[in-house]
Amino acid sequence: MIISTRETPEVREKIIRLGVSQISGGSRTSVGGYAEKERPHDTEQFDVSDNRTLDEVVHWLMEAGYIPSFCTACYREGRTGDRFMELCKSGQIQNCCHPNALMTLKEFLIDYATPDTKRLGEEVIQREIGTIPKEKVQEIVRERLVKIEEGIRDFRF
Repeated sequence: MIISTRETPEVREKIIRLGVSQISGGSRTSVGGYAEKERPHDTEQFDVSDNRTLDEVVHWLMEAGYIPSFCTACYREGRTGDRFMELCKSGQIQNCCHPNALMTLKEFLIDYATPDTKRLGEEVIQREIGTIPKEKVQEIVRERLVKIEEGIRDFRF
């Protein structure tokens, strides 16, 4: 399920518990809307009910116990359909999705997050690394997180 910013923060908070896999944040629906500092309202395609910034949505998700992920690796690696389902059924997806989520979250924290969101995100990342099933994957993630801090981007499993 996907939930957009058309819904209020209160509705989104209730619905996310039902298995939402994608949630938008900081959305603008006007033509050229991201080019303006203030959200233009005169050409909006639909009303946005959740006006929180992306940083605020990411912070909220982490406080609620979720790991925000900006990952597109499966599409980029061609892991769709049967290839994706094979990873899911075998449980190996945990060694792809979870690490990718942590690495893309780290990129967001460094590049865009406010200090408070960055602090919380670093805590989430450090806690979650240890829950990755394969120790070798944990080690690779730790190495890549250091490289992300050095400015290297776009790692994926």
